[in-house]
Amino acid sequence: MNNVRQPKLRVQIALQIGEMIRDGRLKVGEHLSAQKLADEFHVSRQPVKDALKILEDRGIVKSQKNRGCFVAIADHEVLAGSLGHDLPGEDEPYFRIAEDRLTGRLPEEVTETDLRRHYQISRAEIQGMLARMVQEGWIERKPGYGWRFLPVLTSPAMHKQSYEFRLVIEPAALLCPTYTADRTAFERMREQQVGMMDGEIWKLSPARLFQAGTELHELIVGCSGNPFFLESLRRINRLRRLIEYRAMFDRGRLIKQCEEHIGLLDLLLEGRQEEAAELLRVHLGAASDRKSRFFESSLSDRRIEATF
Repeated sequence: MNNVRQPKLRVQIALQIGEMIRDGRLKVGEHLSAQKLADEFHVSRQPVKDALKILEDRGIVKSQKNRGCFVAIADHEVLAGSLGHDLPGEDEPYFRIAEDRLTGRLPEEVTETDLRRHYQISRAEIQGMLARMVQEGWIERKPGYGWRFLPVLTSPAMHKQSYEFRLVIEPAALLCPTYTADRTAFERMREQQVGMMDGEIWKLSPARLFQAGTELHELIVGCSGNPFFLESLRRINRLRRLIEYRAMFDRGRLIKQCEEHIGLLDLLLEGRQEEAAELLRVHLGAASDRKSRFFESSLSDRRIEATF
């Protein structure tokens, strides 16, 4: 498929369907009902059909005559490559909304009309953004009319507490007696980290950078064989998404983070789980300290009352 710019709504829906596949909410072989997806995203059937065509062109879904579309792949790294930064679904207005919610400029409850007027964007654009926010877990439709933002991590203190929790569960996951490294996935993830150090860090959107980090940590934790570790980490990652978007503007620090990720993968590939668990403790502790300082200075100066 050539890299022609797609209308934003169908691209955003394609990205969200890909996220549902990545998170395991949609399984390989599962039927993708256009009507069901349209209801979930609160849009008509046509942009969903267009989104499924995008995914089919990339080999993520496949269509069968008279039967509809089905999930074709669920491999995390393949999905990441197929739904990379070349899809123009992550543009400035989306991150302006995220930033304004994070700093208190947006009230807890809004309407589609409010957002369209405030950000000077079309109905199709805001519908696509709202669909994406629903899937990312930081907004929900109110009964009747309007939208309500859901609780997320918005303060440096809460963010630090999320890292304290991760420091407990992630190293412990590596020490599970059932831990089995997925060599193929680890090697592909290692290549991705090398590519980021070679320049991709400066090209990817904040959302893709965040996704790359969460995919790596969730992959590593998921190899524990204990689903409770992975589900706990996924919940924390959903809560910290918005505050982490801000940190992605400080890209220079990500070089060191990639180096540590590569070292962690190498230890696990060699079967050195105890050393990997210790490195992970150091990695998470350093990241927590670094981000706490960053958020304390950036958020405290910019939190203001809602402007709607």
